[in-house]
Amino acid sequence: MSDIERYLQAGTRENTRRSYQAAIEHFEVIWGGFLPATGDSVARYLVAYADKLSLNTLKLRLAALAQWHVTQGFPDPTKAPVVRQVLKGIRALHPAREKQAAPLPLQHLEQAVGWLDGEAASASERGDAATLLRCRRDAALLLIGFWRGFRSDELCRLEVERIQAVAGVGMEIHLPRSKGDRDFLGTTCRAPALKRLCPVQAYLDWTELAGLARGPVFRRLDRWGNLGADGLNPNSLIALLRQILERAGVPAESYSSHSLRRGFATWAAASGWDLKSLMGYVGWKDMKSAMRYIDPTLSFGGLAVRPLPGSDAATLAKLSDEL
Repeated sequence: MSDIERYLQAGTRENTRRSYQAAIEHFEVIWGGFLPATGDSVARYLVAYADKLSLNTLKLRLAALAQWHVTQGFPDPTKAPVVRQVLKGIRALHPAREKQAAPLPLQHLEQAVGWLDGEAASASERGDAATLLRCRRDAALLLIGFWRGFRSDELCRLEVERIQAVAGVGMEIHLPRSKGDRDFLGTTCRAPALKRLCPVQAYLDWTELAGLARGPVFRRLDRWGNLGADGLNPNSLIALLRQILERAGVPAESYSSHSLRRGFATWAAASGWDLKSLMGYVGWKDMKSAMRYIDPTLSFGGLAVRPLPGSDAATLAKLSDEL
């Protein structure tokens, strides 16, 4: 790999790179298309999968084809008028409601964490180190994921050396990159210590018990309690979350890893956070993105956009009295 290719690869998020590679393979191998493509061939490809793939998936395939042509020095066939018109027709003839993960309500979070705490206490009494580790890890995963509204890939990429946590005070988390960080500038997130359901104490309990000083915060555990060196795979979080909830007696079919993010947004909106504060805390860049995560049954009277007094951590610290 040349230096240019190495830096080009580093400039694209890993998930995006994998998705684009799969899209190109689908166009060439599965459908039998040829590259470089023409606008007509791309239009025929869209028609072939118009009733089989979602509109968002088709758009991703177009983005992958566009990137391939641009980086290879060829004209972008996805900009052809016939492609845009076909895509518009697909949207009209195959309308589909966008699927969203159900928001995890606070009571279900509390039920799951309460169950994990009970299991941890029992495991400690009988000397079951593997179960104790798993309970501490899962509690920290749920609480940090919920109260910071993290995406699954952000949770899996958290690193111990990039987190500063002080019991009873709060925690500071540095993310070198995230979905909205197009320029890879990194961002620093903060969360306060809470009187209960505390993400800070859960993090400290987990990392101290596991003896973590560097590397991924959330790692795979085998049945004997042996820790893996790599972080959890984001694709594994849906199954892990549902497993935790089901064992805690919470119906989990409608929940996914995004339910933590939506759950926090729904709770914050219901608790009177204004939209600007919520967007700044969670990291949304535009109002349209934020509104997708807020339960439409809520009253929006308390969501008038106004300046946020103090830091986001100070605002969330009000939970200490509300919970």
